[in-house]
Amino acid sequence: LLRRIAWDGPTMLVTAPGREGPPGHEGFDREVVDPVMGLGPLRGVLTALEHATTPVVVVATVDMPGVRAEQLEFLVAQLDERAGALGVMMRWGGGVEPFPSAFRAGAADVVARELREGRRAVHGLCRHDGFVAVYPPREWDERVWTNLNSPVDVEAFRPDHE
Repeated sequence: LLRRIAWDGPTMLVTAPGREGPPGHEGFDREVVDPVMGLGPLRGVLTALEHATTPVVVVATVDMPGVRAEQLEFLVAQLDERAGALGVMMRWGGGVEPFPSAFRAGAADVVARELREGRRAVHGLCRHDGFVAVYPPREWDERVWTNLNSPVDVEAFRPDHE
């Protein structure tokens, strides 16, 4: 995924405690480890924001292999168009798809507050002012939204994308 996206900027891999240095980690500019285990993807977003060296952080997950640079660039453009926005996600399938997403570094305060209050859903950030969910371009292939949750999912996806 990292090679296919070929992101033109710094890259960071956020890993869970005990899962440091997974295969492919060497391709990233740096790896940071979540300081807290078991708080899910929202904690990973906060870890990325806390270690950001840029004013915008774009988040893609390893279990969505259909995501390409086009989707990430779209999110950055959507954030750029909204000067007051802290984060942008996309609408898909009748709801908010939290990944990929783009955040300004200033979103860290809201994300941290959500976690302190026991809320762990990334898409739940859209309840707050400054977080928006936008519709993607209609011409995007539906496979962008493929989420691989098991080895069976990986095998089913592989023939189309190798």
